Parts: sequence; C-alpha cells; structure tokens
Amino acid sequence: MIEFALRPAVLGPVLALVAFIIRRLVVAARERPKLPIIGSREGDWFPYHQAALRNLLDFKAAVLEADEKFRDKAAHIPVLGRHKTVLLPRSETPWITEQPDSILNSHVQTIEDLQTDYTVTDPLLIHQPQQNKVITTSLTSQIGNLVPDVADETAWSVEEVWGSPTEYQEVCVYDTMRRVIGHVSNRVFVGRPHCRDPVLLELGMAYAQDVPLVSMLLHLVWWPLRPLVALFLTIPIRVRTRRFRKILWSTIEQRLTDYDARQQGLGEKLGPEPNDFLQWSIKHAKLVGDPYHWRIEALADRVLLLNFAAIHTSSFAITTAILELAASKQEYIDELRAEIEGVLAEHGGQWNKRALAQMQKLDSVMREASRLNSFVTIGLMRAVTAKDGVVTPSGVKIPRGWNVAAHSYPVFHDDNIYPGAKEFRPFRFAEQRADKSVDYVKRAAKAFATTGPEYLAFGHGRDACPGRFFASNELKLVLAHLVVNYDIEIMKSRPRNMWIGMSRVPPLKATIRVKRRVKA
Repeated sequence: MIEFALRPAVLGPVLALVAFIIRRLVVAARERPKLPIIGSREGDWFPYHQAALRNLLDFKAAVLEADEKFRDKAAHIPVLGRHKTVLLPRSETPWITEQPDSILNSHVQTIEDLQTDYTVTDPLLIHQPQQNKVITTSLTSQIGNLVPDVADETAWSVEEVWGSPTEYQEVCVYDTMRRVIGHVSNRVFVGRPHCRDPVLLELGMAYAQDVPLVSMLLHLVWWPLRPLVALFLTIPIRVRTRRFRKILWSTIEQRLTDYDARQQGLGEKLGPEPNDFLQWSIKHAKLVGDPYHWRIEALADRVLLLNFAAIHTSSFAITTAILELAASKQEYIDELRAEIEGVLAEHGGQWNKRALAQMQKLDSVMREASRLNSFVTIGLMRAVTAKDGVVTPSGVKIPRGWNVAAHSYPVFHDDNIYPGAKEFRPFRFAEQRADKSVDYVKRAAKAFATTGPEYLAFGHGRDACPGRFFASNELKLVLAHLVVNYDIEIMKSRPRNMWIGMSRVPPLKATIRVKRRVKA
C-alpha cells in the first residue's frame, strides 16, 4: 500500500519535467532561424541536438563540413552547451566587424563564453573592463621602453627552464614555454621581484587553466542550476584568487601610498616610478576617480586576469612556432639565425623596438606558425544584442541572444589564399613584404600582429586583441633568444595538434632536444 501511494507522488514530477523539456524543445525549434544544421544526419530524430553532440566530439569535422557545404550561405553550427551560433558566409566576415556593439557585441559574447559571472571572483572587473583601456593606451605606447626588461627576463627565464646543456637534452616545449611566458609577462605586469616568484607564477598558470575548464563544464549544466553548481566548481578559482591577492597585497598598498605622495610633491626620496601594468592601473584608477578601481583586491585581480589572457594564448603561439621549426629544415633555422644576429649587430648587440621591427623573417615565422596552428577555429564570435535581432546581408534574421561567427580554420588552410597552405613555409610573409611591386600598405598588412578577414588569429576590427602588439614583440624576442642561443635537433615529424571542444591546441606533452649553442 505504501509503495502504491508513493508512485503518483514520484510520477507527477517526472511527467511534469518531461513535459517541460518537450515544451522547451518545441519553443526553441520555433525560435530557431530556418537554416541548414552543420553536423546533422539524415534520419536524425532531433537533428539540431544530435548535431550539437557530434560537433562537440569532433569539431574539426564540423568546420570542414561547414566550409565544404556552406561557404557561401549561413548555417547553424551547434555545439553541446554552446549551440546558439550561426556561422555566416565567408563573404560576410567584414560585415561582422562593421557592426556597432548595439547590434553585435564581442564583450557580451565573451562574458557568456567564459561564464565570467561565475569564473571571475569579482565579475564587475569584466563588466567594467578598465584593464583593456590600460592595455590599449599605456601598454601599447610603452612597448619600446619595455624591450630591455623583456629581453632581460627572457634570458633569465630561459636559462632557468632550459639551462646550459653541452649535449642534447629533452625538454617539454609547452611546459617550459608557459613558464617563460609567465615570467616575462609578469615582468611587465608587476615587475621584479614578483615576476620571479614561483608561487605567483604557479597561481597565474593554474588560473589560466581553471577558467576555460570550469566555463566549459558550466556550459553543460542547465542554466537555472549553474549558480548552485558554480559554487562548487569555482572553489579552486576563488582560493587561487585570494592567494594571488595576498602575494601582491603589501606591494599594492605601498604603491598606492607612494602614488599619493608623488601627487603631493613628496616623492623626491621614492626613486623612479615603476613602469608596469600595476602602476598604470593605479594611475588610471585615480584618474577615473572611482575608489572601487583602486581597491587592492581590484588591482590584484586585474593582474591575475592579464595572466589568464597572456599565458593562455602566448604559450600556445610560441610552442607551435618552436615545434614547426624543430620539424622543418636546419637551413631555415640557420637563415633565421643569420637575420637575427645581423640585425642585432647593426644595433650594437642591444635589443630594441627598431631591431625587432627589422627582423621580418622572424616576424614571418610567428605569423606562419600562428596561421597553420591557430586555436581560433571559428572567429569573430559576437552576441546579437539588437532588441529585434539582426538581418544579415544575405537576408537571414537572427534573434537577440544568439551568436554569429566567421569561418577561420578552413580559411587558414585554403590554398587559394595561402598557396601550399598545409605546409609550414617560415618566410612566406617575409617574401611578400619584400615584394616592392606591391603597395606598401598591403605589404605591411602581412606583419604578425596585423589582422584581416583572412587572418583572424588575433580577431579583427575594433575588437581585435588589444594586447597583440605587445604579445607580438614578446613572442618574437623569446623565439629569437632561443634560436640564437640554442641548437635544436631536427625532428622527423611534428607532433600533431589536439582538438579540445571548439579549440585546437598544440601537443602539450611534445618534447624536443636542445643544447646550448657554442658561438664561434
């Protein structure tokens, strides 16, 4: 009797849940633009949702199918947890970048993509991204002045992770390079001695891994339950954030005191003012006039956010460049080394911004490695923010709350755009920039940090990566140091990249053999 009495109590909620799910599927199907579905198969009962699962498991197949079948027309590209995206035709890539934030918004899309309301301990830092303004103004304008510090930290950190072996020894490329990038980036973010603090570095690297992982898991959780699930998933993020703040606390406190003293004309005995991101952030916060922005927690967290942005992307970029060179030809390395040493000799052996700008083969290696191995598989992701949705040039109506995106991976591998696109041709862009028969502006557009509709490694348009000019100089300087100071044993073949969800990343455990170069 008890068992019989319980059955209706259990059955009712179950039926209600099933009815709710079916209703949501029906409503979602009605709201969905009437477009082809990438990844769907004939005979699917739920083509959109089945495609979302297939695409999550094999996104490479999805983007190749998209380019083969839908290069010239819009199509859905659903991915489980992130399946409200319309991939637009190649011809409409420029149109995406031309739309104002009130129509298509990359910032809103980033907040949703990285689930920053949960993965960032203080989400207001993302909703009021003052760090972006500091990057586009102070960091970019100071690149030339920062080169000596970047060169110094590069030499120190590479020695730390690769040492000075007289015989070939095996090193893990990604693991060692993310440490180098961590040290060098933090030299610019917070200066010495913090940039060499192993605990600060480990916290920054761990945070850079935690945020995308936790956001990916949260996307798989039904949205009403995300706040509850996030409380548990983000525990490591909150712990690391607090520890990171603690390391920088006394330094920030002193910097704020010193800043106020200088403003009052009492800074004669303080010595030169630091020239790093933390100091620029303090200045910017004071100019804005809102005390929230110069809270110690806010200033420390902005440095941590920059660690996420810098380590996550730059480590991939330098890893792919090293692996491509190691799997190419010795004569390529010799030619690259000759350029670097020749230009350095012209500048008295000193690194500076002009010297880096002259190294066009070095620049070309980085651009070519990024083209061939970019983790940007679909680009220019934008949230539709217009109240009534948006109509694309081809006449497709996309509702508010959906995303649009552009083709990227197939474009990078298109022989019509990049002849021999599947090959690593290290000096491809240096040769194009040297062609004096081509207009100077078009030649200059082949530089590593320059974006375009056919090169979305850094995005494109006004929302392109704001730190790409600093990252470009940092990465080139690191690679140049390695090429000049180390011999790299040529491998028989390059280890393959991996696809993780929608991203394409280098083999994180791949190793090469290196030894300290004996200079003549």
